[in-house]
Amino acid sequence: MAKDEQQSGHHRRAAGEDPVKREQILDGAKRVFMKLGFSAASMNDVTREAGVSKGTIYVYFKNKEDLFGSLIERERTRIAESMRLALAEEVNVEDALAAYGRTFAYHFTSADIIRAMRSVIGVVDTMPELPQRLFACAPQNARTVLMDYFEHQVRDGKLAIDDIELASWQFMDLTTGSLFKLRIFGEFSEKDARERIDKIVDGAVRVFMAAYGPNTR
Repeated sequence: MAKDEQQSGHHRRAAGEDPVKREQILDGAKRVFMKLGFSAASMNDVTREAGVSKGTIYVYFKNKEDLFGSLIERERTRIAESMRLALAEEVNVEDALAAYGRTFAYHFTSADIIRAMRSVIGVVDTMPELPQRLFACAPQNARTVLMDYFEHQVRDGKLAIDDIELASWQFMDLTTGSLFKLRIFGEFSEKDARERIDKIVDGAVRVFMAAYGPNTR
């Protein structure tokens, strides 16, 4: 066998294992789902938008549900990483929580997330596995990142939390107030939400620290 053929065979990936191609499909799927919604979108729409053949797309994803679920998981992981960075950039607990809260609130009231959530809500009765994938306690999601942070702060004596899972849910709810629900039902625009986030997050941090600060025990 010729040297170039050996090198080509060495670098050739097995079907469905090319991360660049997978990202290309997911990027195209995101644009389609954001424009059409889950129910109206088809795999043909995704193949055209992603610039791949129908045969290729089925090598990577079993069906539209699997594709949408994989897209949810990718976006959830990306958001989790931004949450982790927000916490890591601050030394003071209050400042770290405020940075996390603003990042979380901005993400979860953004137009893309709201459209995705509406799509998931629309299929919750017929395909309950999709919302389950969205809220699954994966190795990396916004809540697990916050729980890891709380565990470290409790060990260092900077927070006094008995139930870290409960505290993480409470803080995440506090940071969006009712904005997330209002955005879902179209009562607030993304711009209106952003104008309120700083005030809501500052209040969330004060309430949280009053309940779980180091001097609360």
